[in-house]
Amino acid sequence: MNRDEMKGKAEKAKGFVKDKTGELINDPELEAEGEMERASGAVREGFGKAKRKVKEGIEEIADEIDDE
Repeated sequence: MNRDEMKGKAEKAKGFVKDKTGELINDPELEAEGEMERASGAVREGFGKAKRKVKEGIEEIADEIDDE
């Protein structure tokens, strides 16, 4: 797991807390803010996963070249 994946997960968790708190105290603004943070965190986590997979693919190709 890379930094973007970790930060994305943390942002999603923070957004979840805000979203649910907004629901509990009937604060639509806080709820919306939480939903936005959750979405932003999901995007960042997805970017981190993609970045990791590209890096793993490049390393795999480099290993295959070294084996030849």
